[in-house]
Amino acid sequence: HIVDYSESEQTEDELQEEIAKVSGAGWREGWPCLCSLTLCLFFPRIPIILVGNKSDLQMGSSMDVILPIMNQFSEIETCVECSAKNLKNISELFYYAQKAVLHPTAPLYDPEEKQLRPACARALTRIFNLSDQDNNQILSDDELNYFQKSCFGNPLAPQALEDVKMVVWKNTTDGVQDNGLTLNGFLFLNTLFIQRGRHETTWTILRRFGYDDELELTDDYLHPQFRLPPGCSSELNHLGYQFLQRLFEKHDKDQDGALSPAELQSFFSVFPCVPWGPELYNTVCTTDKGLLSLHGFLCQWTLVAYLDVRHCLECLGYLGYPILSEQDSQTQALTVTREKRIDLEKGQTQRNVFLCKVLGARGAGKSAFLQAFLGRSLRETPGEPSLYAINTVQVNGQEKYLILYEVSADTKFTKPSDAACDVACLIYDLSDPRSFSYCASIYKVTAAPCLPGGCCRSWPSPALVLSSFLR
Repeated sequence: HIVDYSESEQTEDELQEEIAKVSGAGWREGWPCLCSLTLCLFFPRIPIILVGNKSDLQMGSSMDVILPIMNQFSEIETCVECSAKNLKNISELFYYAQKAVLHPTAPLYDPEEKQLRPACARALTRIFNLSDQDNNQILSDDELNYFQKSCFGNPLAPQALEDVKMVVWKNTTDGVQDNGLTLNGFLFLNTLFIQRGRHETTWTILRRFGYDDELELTDDYLHPQFRLPPGCSSELNHLGYQFLQRLFEKHDKDQDGALSPAELQSFFSVFPCVPWGPELYNTVCTTDKGLLSLHGFLCQWTLVAYLDVRHCLECLGYLGYPILSEQDSQTQALTVTREKRIDLEKGQTQRNVFLCKVLGARGAGKSAFLQAFLGRSLRETPGEPSLYAINTVQVNGQEKYLILYEVSADTKFTKPSDAACDVACLIYDLSDPRSFSYCASIYKVTAAPCLPGGCCRSWPSPALVLSSFLR
């Protein structure tokens, strides 16, 4: 959309109104140096092109006057000398205008410091870490070609690949290592693209990995549309589990079958902040050394997918699921189960994750029951307490995930939906008759199946609780 402004025909208010609509600005002026300061104040954070018009009336070039202005204002993308009368550089002008809007320099590069801006460097660092599939801080030829194909559709020819590494090697001290590209080499290469006017290369990379013009991951990328009807639940499917297991193995550098705190920190390096708190180690099974095992890792992801599918999609987005799995979005790592009502009517289910609410009076032993489900006593529980515990149980020869949720004794149950779950476990203290009365009051309002008889005399096996429900 092109607007022709004339100071003799429009007011300054009309000019400001038009400025508010623009995504890019051109300024045609016989003496652009005279209006440059006003120009940049009018168009904050909008890419600008200086256009020296009427070049047919002037001998030589005025670029030596313009270059200091371009260096002073980072908003100025380029300067073009043209002639509207002779149609000189007119098509080039609009090409640069389009490029300035689609591939702006300002978010990527600081021309004064001659280096990438911090937000751009952070985004490219995350992209490097995602593309480093064996986690050795080097992009091998195979990894570079996978990256190239993901972003641009085709791998690099062998000679082109060697040429790229040669350019990096000649211009950096540590950009190439073990015949692969390091992070510094990757950042240098993108800096070089920008300095040579090939902003579209870096923008193509950034947008492929979900970034917008402000170098933030877009909401469409992090939260793709995912419908979860009432009565249904969300579960990771085999694609999701395979992807997460590959990432676990990538970050398990010592190959001991567990993620140490440092390895877990490496895993979360592509996140803006760590999404799991210290209660993690009381929510899932850990190794004898208290480290996060693969089993506990997958249990935690199962819990997140079940309790908060939006957050799960966001986390999979940070991990680069669509790119690394060559899928349209991270929704393909999840499955929506059939409505629970239909399962109950048919007497069968294909669900793999079930929620058991653990209810009881204060001091009845609910927390100890959750930790016993994870194979440890309450005294052995490390760190922050958790209201959840998740583990697998064998039911009719099949492995199912069972989530135990400890309900506070202060929770008020005024209607059946307050106690909604797949199965309820009512726990009471044998030495305290009042705790049994609490269970009786809860039983009257709960809509979930309860294990008859046995759950009131002794702690049931969680597998028995779930088996009772499935039968």
